[in-house]
Amino acid sequence: MNFDALYHANFKLLDDAVTDWSTLVRNLEQLKKDAEDELHQAANKANWAGMNQQVSKEFIGKTAGEFADAHTQADTIHKILSDTLGELKGYHQQLITAVKNGTKKSLTVFPSGDGFTVTSSIPPQVRGEDAPDQTADITALRDEIQGILDKATESDSSASTILKAIADQSKMGFSDAKYKDRDSAAEAIKKADELAKLAKKDPNELTVKEFDLLTAGLKKYGNDPLFAERFATDLGPKKTLEFWTGVTDPRNYDIGSERRDKLDDLQRGLSLTLASASQSDSAAMADWKRNVIDLGGTRIGRDGTGPMGFQVMSNLMRVGDYDDKFMVDYGTSLMAKEKELTGYGQLPNRAWQFGGAGGADQYLNRIGGDSGADPLTGYLRGLSNSPAAATDFFNQEYVSKDNPDNPFERDSDDANSYKGKVTLSNFQYLFEEREWPQETGIDGDELHTGQNNLAMALEAATTGHPAGEMPTVDTPPHNSDQAKLFEAIVTSVADDDGRLTDNSYMSDSMGQIASEYLPDINRSVSDVKRDTDSPDWRDIEKLYPVAGAEAKLGHTDVSRFLFSVGQNPEGYAAVEVGQKAYLGKLIDYHLNPDLPDDLRVSSNSELLVTRISENSGEVSGTVRAGMQESIGDEASNKDKGFEQAVAQKKNLIGGGVGTVVGVGTSFVATPWVGAAVGGAAGTATSVVLESVFQDAEGHAAEEAQKAGGQVWQEGQERNVQITQEAVRAAAEKYHLNGTDLSLTAGPAARQGYINAKGVLEGQAPGITTGS
Repeated sequence: MNFDALYHANFKLLDDAVTDWSTLVRNLEQLKKDAEDELHQAANKANWAGMNQQVSKEFIGKTAGEFADAHTQADTIHKILSDTLGELKGYHQQLITAVKNGTKKSLTVFPSGDGFTVTSSIPPQVRGEDAPDQTADITALRDEIQGILDKATESDSSASTILKAIADQSKMGFSDAKYKDRDSAAEAIKKADELAKLAKKDPNELTVKEFDLLTAGLKKYGNDPLFAERFATDLGPKKTLEFWTGVTDPRNYDIGSERRDKLDDLQRGLSLTLASASQSDSAAMADWKRNVIDLGGTRIGRDGTGPMGFQVMSNLMRVGDYDDKFMVDYGTSLMAKEKELTGYGQLPNRAWQFGGAGGADQYLNRIGGDSGADPLTGYLRGLSNSPAAATDFFNQEYVSKDNPDNPFERDSDDANSYKGKVTLSNFQYLFEEREWPQETGIDGDELHTGQNNLAMALEAATTGHPAGEMPTVDTPPHNSDQAKLFEAIVTSVADDDGRLTDNSYMSDSMGQIASEYLPDINRSVSDVKRDTDSPDWRDIEKLYPVAGAEAKLGHTDVSRFLFSVGQNPEGYAAVEVGQKAYLGKLIDYHLNPDLPDDLRVSSNSELLVTRISENSGEVSGTVRAGMQESIGDEASNKDKGFEQAVAQKKNLIGGGVGTVVGVGTSFVATPWVGAAVGGAAGTATSVVLESVFQDAEGHAAEEAQKAGGQVWQEGQERNVQITQEAVRAAAEKYHLNGTDLSLTAGPAARQGYINAKGVLEGQAPGITTGS
């Protein structure tokens, strides 16, 4: 900022701007409140159905979020402008005062181009030989004014940099970057520059102190959007990869010997920072994302003999939520490299085997047990935090049946049953065909981190929320791509149950997926032909409302899938607790006399209770059969692990899973939404869950060993009892005869439970099995 501009500054326009932004912030605060209270919450409580449930509700939720982001951005801009205005006014006054003080010392200041000049105001003809030497005063005033101008320039340019950075965060919509004042935003950018400078150093020359500064700084600022974008773009994609390769290189003695146990913290901080940066829409970050993908097949470090860029970058995806488009683009390029290195899966991938060819001999991953040599392991962990990207990735084609390099042949649908080439999706290749690089832990046991991360990524892809989390009222209903993927999972496991039972560590995610598709699963076991023109099918659609897109599943396939999931304690618990919560909600929903006529299946409560209880019994019986299979014929304590897994679900729900219950199809669609609130006294779901958890806790504490057959029989009686309790609670809530209806529910629940084994043993679905 030059002398003339600051000295003659007129702050009216900036004053008006700050006032206008203040008004805008107040207005947006009210709009944000209205959007949340009158749009978002109302949408959550509305009785949505079909595409309205899938599209309108989600759109309203996102719109309400945009109002919140608009308020956040406006508030931040107002604070930055207000701080800057205050500072510039202060510097303006300091400059005027300095000039006035100079006048008192017979000094004059006047502009000179972009600068200024300080001279004596005493005319030369007046000065005598005895006139005082003003050189020191002139120098002092010049330095004082220059200092004021430097600070004003810094204030102005800092504000400009911050405002541009905020604007660049989002090309469409608003940024959620929030800062309490201008200085905090400026500090974030300054710190990014400082840390990027450290990370640009040769990693072998990085001191322990500098390592600590980087680790602490990335941990502190990793979620800060301005910091993250500035750090990533300052460092650049190649230097980012070289930095992580260098600090994890076993030849980096100082870091390896003194900070080996802190590399996990650095990995988390760097991953989180890069994930935050990827959400920016700035041109510089767009270049970063494109270039880091282009470096995927390039050897990093060690004079061109180090690990591939994909191997390095994938290990920096394990923490944080990366931009969806970047994740999809990265995954597409990663799979192209996989095809190149394996001949579309025909050969093992030696390059991505730890200790294999080409630099995969260092531990690029410091979070967990695997080495990080297989880039798909880290990438899939990143996908588990990015549901939309995961759905897109898994549904992508891996290889076409028409591709001459396609090595995969399977039985065709032709009557001659010859083997033929088949098209595979990314899901099918990774879940069914890929030869995963083998690794062992320090204890010598085999590691399966990649396949476990695959299951977590599939959980995110099918449910629409990050793996390990539970759906909430804001989780969008399943869309057609998610439902299509779940259909593929069920079919795949039904065709070869070893894909899951031989990899039981994947079953916790599979169980959670199943628990969020229980309406679709219960439809499938009803054995009513799917025909939109059939009154019977329309009744099933009403009996088991599905919000969003339906996963169209075959009865036998579902049974085989649930049987496989049930052989794992966590998988069993997810389905069993979910089904019981769903049973309670569904009974309550259909017995409610206020249910609109267009949603009501029948006014015959006995018929409703019978159908719901029988189908629910079959779902529970199927996973219980899986539990029996896992325990086997010999008496043991294996059942305790299953009971404990069920009991642990109580802590999850007690923590507030699904804290709001909608009305109509919105809560029926997903059993967990409302499970916590369903714990309110007197609801059918609360009665069901209390009974389930108490029963599991009691059995887990028993000392007696049990064989699978005994566990199966006990499960039958418990299923009948809990079903009757649910029906009784719902009936009495609506002043119906709870005793009579519970007596109706008992035999139906028992029959459904028994039917489960019949279907698994080859009985045609829909045929009643005798006890």
